[in-house]
Amino acid sequence: MKIAGVQLDVRLGDVESNQSRIIEFTETAAAAGASLVVFPECALTGYCFDSADEVSQYAQTIPGPFTEHLAEACKRLNIHVICGMVERDGDDLFNAAVCVGPSRQINSYRKVHLPYLGVDRFISYGNRPFEVIQVGDLRVGMNICYDGSFPEAARSLTLLGADLIALPTNWPPGAECAAQSIASCRALENGVYYLAVNRVGTERNFPFIGQSQICEPGGRVLHRASSTEEELFYAEIDPAKARRKHVIRVPKEHEIHRLADRRPELYDPLVTPHSLKSPGRDET
Repeated sequence: MKIAGVQLDVRLGDVESNQSRIIEFTETAAAAGASLVVFPECALTGYCFDSADEVSQYAQTIPGPFTEHLAEACKRLNIHVICGMVERDGDDLFNAAVCVGPSRQINSYRKVHLPYLGVDRFISYGNRPFEVIQVGDLRVGMNICYDGSFPEAARSLTLLGADLIALPTNWPPGAECAAQSIASCRALENGVYYLAVNRVGTERNFPFIGQSQICEPGGRVLHRASSTEEELFYAEIDPAKARRKHVIRVPKEHEIHRLADRRPELYDPLVTPHSLKSPGRDET
């Protein structure tokens, strides 16, 4: 199966232009034989908003105008697309990713872990359980940016059966170590493919650092994009490889199974509620 990532230079608040470029890159990926193409976090809207009122101008419902337009393109091109946007649901705003397919099905994910940065200062925490969706023969889970820094998120998707975890992201300066290591670490820890798609360019004097990458189960990097340039990149993946959790290097001498070897009965601290306060927020 061929998948693609688009390291895009997003234009803040220019939904029409961003949507047109998302469709154009999707057409190119489909022509190259890709079954799935992934775009960055907030690829439709941009990220560096200064207030909730400003963000609200560009938020859309799911389904809504953008997802309907994207669904038409996916049907025409016989491809799946994962793309970041700001979702409106009643009075709430969410940093969301949508997965749209050729049968016009629309699945969405709301970012669970929020840094005090950009649009995430003004939106609500994701409030839905992690979910794995079917993309042809591939089982896909979605996280967004800061979620990648919490191993529990990727592990949850793995336990739900994900073959591939897609991470639309907006890594800024200061996240260089994350860009270099998160995808390979999460792929290794969980025995899954991991596709992290960052953006490039600058919004309001705030640069983004690129370095999108796709890693195979075991953590080997299949492709790493540049730090500064837009790029459409591809990788061939085999879902069966992500499903072989029992790794036999030397029979009966060196074998590992990253799911069967877990000790969840000892992991209570991971799910014990905490009372720490997130910076700049009233929620605990």
